[in-house]
Amino acid sequence: METRKLQKIGGSTYSVSLPKEWAREHHLEAGMPIHLYPHTDGSLVVRGGAPDGGPLAETTIRLPSATATAVERALPAAYAVGYDTLTLRPPDGAAFDADARRTVRRLVGTMVGLSVTEETADRIVVENLLDASEVSIRQSVIQLQFTACSMHRTATERVARCATDDTPETGRDDEADRLFEMVTRHFNRSLTDFAEIDHLDVRRSELFDYYLVASQLERIADHAVRIGSLASRVDPAADDALATADDFAASARDVVETATTAALEPSAEHAHDALDRRDAVVDDLRALDRALFERSPPGAYALSRVVASLIRTADCGANVARIALRSSVRPEA
Repeated sequence: METRKLQKIGGSTYSVSLPKEWAREHHLEAGMPIHLYPHTDGSLVVRGGAPDGGPLAETTIRLPSATATAVERALPAAYAVGYDTLTLRPPDGAAFDADARRTVRRLVGTMVGLSVTEETADRIVVENLLDASEVSIRQSVIQLQFTACSMHRTATERVARCATDDTPETGRDDEADRLFEMVTRHFNRSLTDFAEIDHLDVRRSELFDYYLVASQLERIADHAVRIGSLASRVDPAADDALATADDFAASARDVVETATTAALEPSAEHAHDALDRRDAVVDDLRALDRALFERSPPGAYALSRVVASLIRTADCGANVARIALRSSVRPEA
């Protein structure tokens, strides 16, 4: 870091000299234009090359094959990076078949803000139509927490009654993935486009924390799907163990909800509370798991797998609480 004095030129213009080594490294000479980007956090970014965020304006991806599989791999990756306009092209001489085009439309339907604007045999163009200033990352994390915990509650209730119908958590898992992928996209864009932070109206440290919290909540949604899928394999004869597991599941969700509140409104007190609750419920769940192993009631293996996912749920909540603790002691930027 260098410190330089601000100079006043004329009546209202301020100037500061640039380091000669930096100017030479970027091939800058007197009279050449440079790009200045003032940001709401008090920083001023100076760029001598491409405009800020320019690389994310558009890109073309030449796929290794014209198959639906190639599309399914490339499109989510490009969405997560944060491109505004994405053109998919098949290999030279190849053409997208109906299955590949359907796959594009299906994937776009799961990605917030995207729309297919052009579709031919050798070219598919996808554009982002959502302005970042219209996005609330905080509200998206709140919605993700509500979705994940609601899925988890439904899944554990299904286990308690040994439900045999199709699990409803799978469909809602798509909603959780959609929210997490949107948060990931904006976080990745902020690493290349400094103006993204201003558009989202968050601090860099906040956006990083939101991304970390969202990743844990998305894992909780995955555990909810796993728990729900085990409901039909649990034996109703183990009614005492089922009731106990359901109570512990509610305690695990309390850890998640308390920790998420602590992360969104940085609170060391709530974070410590969530960590204490996590320790207590994990101790109880491990004791239940040992009892299942010793007694081996009907359906013990499936119920033991449910208990394992409940422990992982509480652990995810503890990870969120640790994020909250860091936020609570971080100096304001």
